[in-house]
Amino acid sequence: MIRSLRNLIFLLHIFLVLSKNGVFEPLETLNGAPAISNLAKIARYLRSYSITGRWGQRLAAALTQLGPTFIKLGQSLATRGDLIGEEASEDLTQLQDRLPPFDYAIARSILEHELGSPIDALFSEFNTTPVAAASIAQVHRATTKNGRKVAVKILRPYIETAIARDLNLLSWIAKILQRYLPKSHRFKPVDIINVFRDTVKIEIDLRLEAAASVELAENFVGDKSFAVAEVDWDRTTSRVFTNAWIDGFRIDDTKALAKASLEPTMLLARAAGVFFNQVFRDGFFHADMHPGNMLVSPDGVLMPVDFGIMGRLDLQTRYYLADTLASFLLGKWRTVAEVHFRMGMVPANKSIDLFTQAIRSVGEPLINKSMKEISVAKLFGQVLRIAENFDMVAQPQLLLLHKTMVMSEGVGRSLNSNVNMWDLAKPLIEEWMRENRGPEARIALISADIVRGIKQMPSLIRQADKALGYMKDGSIKLHPDTMRLILQTRTQLSYWHILLAFAAGWTFGRYTIF
Repeated sequence: MIRSLRNLIFLLHIFLVLSKNGVFEPLETLNGAPAISNLAKIARYLRSYSITGRWGQRLAAALTQLGPTFIKLGQSLATRGDLIGEEASEDLTQLQDRLPPFDYAIARSILEHELGSPIDALFSEFNTTPVAAASIAQVHRATTKNGRKVAVKILRPYIETAIARDLNLLSWIAKILQRYLPKSHRFKPVDIINVFRDTVKIEIDLRLEAAASVELAENFVGDKSFAVAEVDWDRTTSRVFTNAWIDGFRIDDTKALAKASLEPTMLLARAAGVFFNQVFRDGFFHADMHPGNMLVSPDGVLMPVDFGIMGRLDLQTRYYLADTLASFLLGKWRTVAEVHFRMGMVPANKSIDLFTQAIRSVGEPLINKSMKEISVAKLFGQVLRIAENFDMVAQPQLLLLHKTMVMSEGVGRSLNSNVNMWDLAKPLIEEWMRENRGPEARIALISADIVRGIKQMPSLIRQADKALGYMKDGSIKLHPDTMRLILQTRTQLSYWHILLAFAAGWTFGRYTIF
């Protein structure tokens, strides 16, 4: 009873904050749900008209007021341009994760409890004022006993409890929407909250963030344009993350860039290359790359921070992205559609002809346009929106990628609005396409399939022999025609086993790449 009362009070608070910011306006004309549209009309009278801006900007302001969980929810919604519109998606992408800091005495208490020692035994210096305070944690500058300058990230007190409470409320709201508002099924509110829950669980375990930063660093060993600060594992726990201090400035700080004599287009080229290598070469990318999370050292090295949200792409998904982008730029609309069907992203019972037509409607405006005039993030968002209309299952990793692309293009425009970052990455794209999607690469894939087939063939033959044994001793009785078919298949398996062995021998002898 008390929990339900608390939920209702908090729900009323949410309603008032959203109403004040005019967030309910789009629901006023909602067809088929008069209760919700009437509630939205009532909310109109509670709006504060001193709050201006686009709907997405007002939503971002409201979510910031509601606190940490809702800020994170807004960042997740930024990936769903197919649901809230591209303009609102971009507004939420710019949602700044900043909150007032919590008291130093509390930070010290958490730190000493987690590390099991007094702060004076761990650090020779520890700045009491944090350099950054976000919804989940805040960061302090410190110096270890051996003189090493470090950044110490400490989780907010009781953040786990607060997030669990908010998530339970959001899940309750999502279930109500899905039950009583049939049209909400397209938005999958329950699934959105579940994906969001999984993301936040990772973010509030700082050991996982530290591990992600190490993995990213390993992927760029030897790269002089990109570096990740080293983790201090002795001072890292689930609630404390310590790594080397970075002397640098935000990538969009044009005054600092000018003072350091760093050419913006050079940095843009580096950022484009880093993004491409993370996504296509490694399949592991920083998925929260707003300007505050990408610092630049005085000598022009890009240095990311905050590894709480990372994305992963398997090789097949990277092939999908490369094939889709290449086919779009070449105007091969049918090929784009076939890629989506082949990957199983669009159900087989949908019309490939209609999907091709939809893809053409997005792609034709790009024909004869230079790369400078094309927003790849916008293009990708339009494809996701079209695919949603064809019951394409939302892929969380692609939504994170879309969000990252929007952010990256925003950074690119701040550095040089006359240059398209994807154009700068074109040589890397072409090289990767040759190595991974060219004739030799395709032969390599076919040969790998042959090898896998050879390895599986003895097992298939043994299984066929086992089945024949059961039939001979009377354990299983089949129709004579079925029995003849199995015997025929057993003979064919042996034949193909020999044939594939010869084929593999020729392949390995012909192509030294293997």
